[in-house]
Amino acid sequence: MSDVINAAVEALSAKLTGGFDGVAKFVITGEGAIMLDATGVRAGDEDADVTLTASTDTFRAILDGDLNPTMAFMQGKLSVDGSMGLAMKLGSVLS
Repeated sequence: MSDVINAAVEALSAKLTGGFDGVAKFVITGEGAIMLDATGVRAGDEDADVTLTASTDTFRAILDGDLNPTMAFMQGKLSVDGSMGLAMKLGSVLS
């Protein structure tokens, strides 16, 4: 597993202390994928209700609070496939 994925799992785990109501997947281009669900955050690439895809730089900026997830989506830096409602819910947790 890549260092980027390991760091992302740690950072997301700190933000989502109570798990996530639904199944979401973050795909970090060229690095791998992270799953978020009721049990917490882990590296993995499984089916999800919503899949968000971004570059490593965009993902880091979102986690660091330097880039709002909604703005990243509107600028074409973050793509969303699946439930837009869950994506918005996740975005509010990350902001």
